[in-house]
Parts: sequence; structure tokens; C-alpha cells
Amino acid sequence: MTLRLCVFDAYGTLFDVNAAARIAAEDDPALAAVWPRLAEDWRRKQLEYSWLREIMGEYADFWQLTSDALDWALEAAGLSGPDLHPRLMRLYRELPAYPEVPAMLERLRDMGVGRVILSNGSPEMLTAAIVSAGIDRMLDATISVSDLRRYKPAAAVYSMIPERFGLDPAEVLFVSSNGWDAAGAARAGFRVAWVNRAGAPMERLPHRPHHQLADLTAIPDLL
Repeated sequence: MTLRLCVFDAYGTLFDVNAAARIAAEDDPALAAVWPRLAEDWRRKQLEYSWLREIMGEYADFWQLTSDALDWALEAAGLSGPDLHPRLMRLYRELPAYPEVPAMLERLRDMGVGRVILSNGSPEMLTAAIVSAGIDRMLDATISVSDLRRYKPAAAVYSMIPERFGLDPAEVLFVSSNGWDAAGAARAGFRVAWVNRAGAPMERLPHRPHHQLADLTAIPDLL
């Protein structure tokens, strides 16, 4: 079946989630030695809170989860100060896209393939990131889980794509840097490309991606 739509996860897939801590550390000696750990803890707790709130049925939007995760990561790193948390959150709103993203999206556009984001992110934070990265005109739609008040990998989230676009899941290429997200999308019937930038092991989950890539450059070639 022909692939007609390319659906991207946002954070960690199109946008560099480590950039906020890395940029802040450039002129902050307290962050210089610890920012990699801070970034890792921040991202890990952000995801953990989304899974745990999904299990508990206690939804809060992704911006709140991002703030809560940063609080935890800062405390774990022994960092404090009235300006640090607000500054890191501001930087997170304007995360840069990975270098290959604009050219990859342009190739897809030239091929006539639809380009959509499906993200846990709240609409406001997604809009800010897309505009800041300069890719707002390269996308056809941005879909947030906020409409459902659910989080990936809930099956209802992935169902938003075929319901909205009237496509068979097999006509969709789903792209994510998260192994667990790739598994959830494969379970939903999508063709799936896992962007494994870190060279991580394959997740031990029932459903696996169809493709594994080091970055997004080759996505158009899969179509």
C-alpha cells in the first residue's frame, strides 16, 4: 500500500530536547559541568510523568509536566536560584530543530507527501517550537493529545490520525525517536521508522518498528 502521509513525533524527533540545558550552560558556570545529566533527568521525568498520569487518569498538559520534571531535575542536581527554572522553560519553548529537518520536510513536500506532527505537547508549546525553528510553513497540520487529554502510547492517541485524515494506518509512515512510541505506533498498524540517534538497544516490547535510522535524512527515501 502506498504511503501517503508522514507523521512525526515532535520532542526528541524534530526538536532537540537537550538544547535548552546546553544553551543555558554556555554562560552559566553552575550548569557547565552538570547540564548533560540535567537534560537527561529532565527528559526522563517528563516522559515518566506522562506515562504515570495516563495510568492514574490524572491528566495535566505537557507544559505542566515539563515544568514539574524540571523542578525534579534541578533538585536532583542540587541547583537553585529564582531565575534558573524560568530561563530553562523559556529556552524549552524555542527548541531548535535538528539540522536535517528543514531539508527533509522540503523533500517530502516536493514529493507530495503530507507532513503532520502528532505530539504529547500542548498546542501553545508546539506552536512556539515550530515557529521558532522556522518549519511552520513546511507542515500541513499539528495535532496535540490535549484534545483527548490522553498520552502516548494510549491507542486512542494514534487513532486520531486515521480518523482525521480518512487513511488506512498502512498508508501512514510514523516517525519517532522514542522506542516506546515506535512500538505504540506499530501496534496501531502504521509503518514505523525509529530514529535511533543514540544507538540505543531495541525496546523489548511486543511491536517493533519497520525501519531504524540514525537521523531523519533518509525519511523521504522510505516513501
